[in-house]
Amino acid sequence: MDQTDQKIVAALQKNGRLKLAELSERVGLSPTPCARRVAALERDGVITGYAARVDQARLGLPVTIFISVELDRQSSDAIEVFEAAVRRFEEVMECHLMTGSRDILLRVVAEDLTAFDHFLENRLMRVPGIRSMQSSFTLRTMIERRVLPVG
Repeated sequence: MDQTDQKIVAALQKNGRLKLAELSERVGLSPTPCARRVAALERDGVITGYAARVDQARLGLPVTIFISVELDRQSSDAIEVFEAAVRRFEEVMECHLMTGSRDILLRVVAEDLTAFDHFLENRLMRVPGIRSMQSSFTLRTMIERRVLPVG
């Protein structure tokens, strides 16, 4: 990626609804070459999609929980089984394979503690291969960056 591509990515991260004319003006290109570059960034997987950012509390999901999971086994098969299971849970917003004492870190959202308890008992605790779990509740988000540093 050159500096122009970096400018395009930075601008689209801040506002994915920019019109091509405005984007091309911001990055110093005419619309046709700018459109070609955007298409190339999409084709190459640098830009993976466009979406609206929403406030989870206003959607009725104000509770964020991080769950550290230790698996019985750390084999590829065990990890794949776990991943396939949690992929079906809409409460799981992120799932990360980790280093250290815990194998998996989940970010889960819920409407309240009752809903989280229901998720734990009826969904997550039924996934085979879990040795232990530890939950931590977010009191407040201090920093949340949605724009990656470019360049």
